[in-house]
Amino acid sequence: MDCESIQMAIAEEVQPTTRKECGKRGRKPGRKTSNERIDMKAKLERSRQSARECRARKKLRYQYLEELVADREKAIISLRDELERVVHAMQ
Repeated sequence: MDCESIQMAIAEEVQPTTRKECGKRGRKPGRKTSNERIDMKAKLERSRQSARECRARKKLRYQYLEELVADREKAIISLRDELERVVHAMQ
């Protein structure tokens, strides 16, 4: 083969093949079997249940933190009172 035919062969290999555009990829909505619909309902219910449990855990966590803050504030107040008593006793 001569140099020109080799270059043309390489150029043909390098050129990307053209693809036919079909539109959107993936599954088409509304084309689900009855099993997939049932599975989707079960999945949604599991998701709702998980969200309920997450909200309950979050509520408990906030209650715990609020109680913790209240206990610390009480401790601070009692330590301030004790400090005032000590300061007055030293005078």
